[in-house]
Amino acid sequence: MKLLKTLCFAWLLGALTPAQAEQMKQLGDWDVHYIALTSSFLTPEVARAYGIQRSKYSALVNISVLDSATKEAQKVLVTGSATDLMGRAKPLEFKEINEGKAIYYIATMGFRYEEDMRFEINISNGNQRQTLRFNQKLYAE
Repeated sequence: MKLLKTLCFAWLLGALTPAQAEQMKQLGDWDVHYIALTSSFLTPEVARAYGIQRSKYSALVNISVLDSATKEAQKVLVTGSATDLMGRAKPLEFKEINEGKAIYYIATMGFRYEEDMRFEINISNGNQRQTLRFNQKLYAE
């Protein structure tokens, strides 16, 4: 629940800085919510609880997948990468977080100040496979 509260707080901050606002795309039967933000937004306690290194040069990528009809969290396999403007790909290793009925998939990655990244996230559950693509400029805070 701490992660959810922290990410909600980060989303509210994102309302003030559009580059970090939570976003959602409907992919097939899923509503895929995603956010990429500097890990320094997390409190030290939350970062410690989830094994996340807080740094102004470390980004947190959070993915949650809901059934579009029921809005229930979906257990899926999430893989992906982030590519910079020079074409260098950074693989993302997602970790599943279960908090009650909520399921999140989080990954961290290093970046340079004001780095434009292209994310390609593959989501599958055996029956369905979708690819989420988005661009994000990451800022050192």
